[in-house]
Amino acid sequence: MTDATRDTDALEALLAAELATEATGVETLSDGLNLVLAVATTDGEYVVRRPNKLRDRQYINPLRDEYRVMEHLHETALPTPEPTLYCDDETVLDGAFFVVPRVDGAVVPLGSDLPERFRHPEARCDLAHQLVDTLADVHALDTGAFAACCDRRTPREQVADGLRRLDAAAEVTGREFARLRAVGEWLVEHAPEATETTLVHGDYRPGNVLFAGDEVPEITGVIDWETALLGDPLVELGYLLLRWGDPDDRPVPLDGIAARYPEHGDAVAELRERNERGLAPFTTDTGSPSRRALVARYEEQTGREFDHERFYRANAAFSLASVWVDLHRHRVERGADSDLEPYIDHVTLLAERIVDGERPL
Repeated sequence: MTDATRDTDALEALLAAELATEATGVETLSDGLNLVLAVATTDGEYVVRRPNKLRDRQYINPLRDEYRVMEHLHETALPTPEPTLYCDDETVLDGAFFVVPRVDGAVVPLGSDLPERFRHPEARCDLAHQLVDTLADVHALDTGAFAACCDRRTPREQVADGLRRLDAAAEVTGREFARLRAVGEWLVEHAPEATETTLVHGDYRPGNVLFAGDEVPEITGVIDWETALLGDPLVELGYLLLRWGDPDDRPVPLDGIAARYPEHGDAVAELRERNERGLAPFTTDTGSPSRRALVARYEEQTGREFDHERFYRANAAFSLASVWVDLHRHRVERGADSDLEPYIDHVTLLAERIVDGERPL
């Protein structure tokens, strides 16, 4: 199917010249932070990815650096799409972009259940184990190749970055996000002093991992390396655990959020569903390991101990919320509608529960 709303003649001409292939159809897969196009050709399918916004933010790498990360990753055994073409000629697609082959498989978005063929205990367990094992593989890669294209950030520096995002948002929106700021200040006080440094994906979750397979899932690709950095691997384990529910987790109270944002009824309704089913509903279903079991497997695979677990899990919630605050600031600054505040407040409540010990590992 060709996207009739977008002029892709220049893109098709470039692919013909650089890859010696003829485009037979172009489809828009997404058009949010990044424009993502699927291009069918006589030699197979490709994915084109062009940033739309926020590439000037400290937590998102320039596109050229992301492409370099992917080039280095392709030299390892980690399953990642092969970087095929980088183009910085902005006349082709209104901005720089890169091209990779389309890899078989599908992601599991936030709040979604698994594909029907994976809704059984064996598949849920296997998916969890593969997620942890692949994360361990990322953290085992030699960092030398990535030093020129990834920033190095300690956990305390990352928290400070998040606090600066809150400062910038307050100037634009007039809201201080005081409770989220209090979590950030707690994190600064409790950040571990000595940490290991590895390659970190920066946004490792089921929504950035491609799963294929018939009855048992198989990871075919780890995608979206725009937030890659050299940092503490346990920060990333904490980030994965934020989305992992246990059956005895207590839902956070949402009545206050509903009362504050009556104009955002759809967002509050979605939050109520997430509150009941979890950020990743399949993680509380039969067969899915507990958070503690995931940690044990990661420790076994890497030899690292998940000390300071409350810091790392609360940091994950703070980091996610501070990025959403930045997105909210961006929308307000442009005069666009934003329904992000209910989501920010929800994750803030999760962070507070972790800090207070009310959401144990």
